[in-house]
Amino acid sequence: MTYTDDKKSSEQDPKALVEQRKQVVKEVLDAYPDKAKKKREKHINVYEEGKSDCGVKSNVKSLPGVMTARGCAYAGSKGVVWGPIKDMIHISHGPVGCGYWSWSGRRNYYIGTTGVDTFGTMHFTSDFQERDIVFGGDKKLIKLIEELEVLFPLNRGVSIQSECPVGLIGDDIEAVARKSSKEIDKPVVPVRCEGFRGVSQSLGHHIANDMVRDWVFTRSDKEKKEGKLQFESTPYDVAIIGDYNIGGDAWASRILLEELGLRVVAQWSGDGTINEMMQTPNVKMNLIHCYRSMNYISRHMEEAYGIPWLEYNFFGPTKIAASLREIASKFDEKIQENAEKIIAKYQPVMDEIVAKYRPGLEGKTVAMMVGGLRPRHVVPAFQDLGMRMIGTGYEFAHNDDYKRTTNYIENGTIVFDDVTAYEFEEFIKALKPDLVASGVKEKYVFQKMGLPFRQMHSWDYSGLSDGAEKSGKERFFSVKTKNNLFLA
Repeated sequence: MTYTDDKKSSEQDPKALVEQRKQVVKEVLDAYPDKAKKKREKHINVYEEGKSDCGVKSNVKSLPGVMTARGCAYAGSKGVVWGPIKDMIHISHGPVGCGYWSWSGRRNYYIGTTGVDTFGTMHFTSDFQERDIVFGGDKKLIKLIEELEVLFPLNRGVSIQSECPVGLIGDDIEAVARKSSKEIDKPVVPVRCEGFRGVSQSLGHHIANDMVRDWVFTRSDKEKKEGKLQFESTPYDVAIIGDYNIGGDAWASRILLEELGLRVVAQWSGDGTINEMMQTPNVKMNLIHCYRSMNYISRHMEEAYGIPWLEYNFFGPTKIAASLREIASKFDEKIQENAEKIIAKYQPVMDEIVAKYRPGLEGKTVAMMVGGLRPRHVVPAFQDLGMRMIGTGYEFAHNDDYKRTTNYIENGTIVFDDVTAYEFEEFIKALKPDLVASGVKEKYVFQKMGLPFRQMHSWDYSGLSDGAEKSGKERFFSVKTKNNLFLA
């Protein structure tokens, strides 16, 4: 397939740029049969400046037969929301494969002694066999929870992450959870996250949020009334919601918030505990990192407990400063003054880093495809280094995610929802970006094409100064040193 040279598009007027990019989209989709083309063209659009929406359809089932980067509801619940809660045992309830092949697939860093008081990197499964499908697995599950309590007495609770067969045979995991919880006197949370539910991992996030509401907060409300759950409140209590501490990024966020003068009562799921979850309804504000996966529980707490929430963005110096100011504006003058002091403290460091790397990156283009929040949140970090986003998209976004994205992207940006492997590769060939930013599944495809690649799931960008330095350095060498692509 031959495309018009998109490198010349930056010199065109805005309308011409949009039309050229629309032609690129058309040429890519023309390879599909008519029925597939009709469906996929609703999920790809060229953003026109001034519009309040990206113009793409989202949260729809992927086309059968195409290569998609999406996961399932089990991945969204166990792999994202519940799995990082470190002092609970998370049972993959079903055949061994789902838990085994996703075992420690995400770098949710945590503090603790694994196998004693923390269990994040351990794999627990009910190992369903044919007889369990025929006769049911409830008795086996009860026995498993009893044995786990003997083997790991310092666990603080159990979550049951049900896999596809459990939902198909109709096992009553809720009854098992109630019975087992009474026996061990700890929270046992049943999560109906069978992989066949919904269209992506996004429904798994939602189901997991609902189980926090129905099984954790109801318990904390009850214990609070009984005087069992103690909490000494301050005006500066906040919770970090939806940060999974991938590579330790939640720790960096926590340091900034504490330097601001706030008391971080809870952070979950990354390096989080069941007690932190139970104490969260006592905070003054929820600060949400990954909007897509945790907005449900944040909205519930706003309605049920009157706790406001705010989505923050700690990617790149510009957005870190803006987020610190926005967070501080919700508190008193003391916190607002602290925000300005923090920004002033790190500004010279940031300016030095930008001055060092921006000249070599100015005007370079980026195409990105990731999950959750980064297709919009990371855009300003690239812009801080002088780079332009020419294509971006999500794996499992909803319409409100794309509306929020309009605040980050520029005219002519191609926006793609649940982009297929074929589409992404063809868009890269057409757009010819200087850098591709995506996940490990895409990494080697584009490196074999000789393109600089930034693996978006593997950073350790801790804080304002160290993080920006590493980010700038890797983008610089990714783009400038094409002969050594593994620096990316």
